[in-house]
Amino acid sequence: MSAEAFGRYLPATVTLDDLAAMNTADRYGHRYELSPEGALSVMPPADSDHAAIASRLFAWLVLAGWPADQILQAVGVKLPGPNGDGGRISDLTLWSAPQARSVWLPLTDLLLAVEIVSPGSAVMDEVVKVREYAAAGIPRYWMVERDAAQTVTLHVLGADGAYEVAAKMPLAWLLQTKPADHRLGG
Repeated sequence: MSAEAFGRYLPATVTLDDLAAMNTADRYGHRYELSPEGALSVMPPADSDHAAIASRLFAWLVLAGWPADQILQAVGVKLPGPNGDGGRISDLTLWSAPQARSVWLPLTDLLLAVEIVSPGSAVMDEVVKVREYAAAGIPRYWMVERDAAQTVTLHVLGADGAYEVAAKMPLAWLLQTKPADHRLGG
């Protein structure tokens, strides 16, 4: 579909059902997301380096004892908004309990959202999602940079409802710790 056709057939108000259909239909791997205020975002497809980082974090959590059905990759999360729900697709999420099968999961039981920063998603991950995830009350948000060290910034929700940086370290260092060291339990 051309960009012109895409714009012509886009509904006046995009819903989470629309996003699910768009994500399913996109043959190039783009992710369509919706802010809590209703702004549509198109995220670039992930590359192999992105997938390797997500796999390393997944394996770290599994080896630490987290059940695989509580560590989800690229799952939609509902973010409440003023006129309906928005939806973001985190690269990795950690849940305190297994989740029911759904395209868009509620925030209940969500312990951690992880975003792996890609060149096309830097502003979204470093500015927009930090604000949105904190406003939604997600207890922890980790950002993995694509620099040489694969620097991980660990955000913890503060008493004022904003994220505080709890630590910043190379991914290799993080993977030498235990999830419990970061108050993830497990």
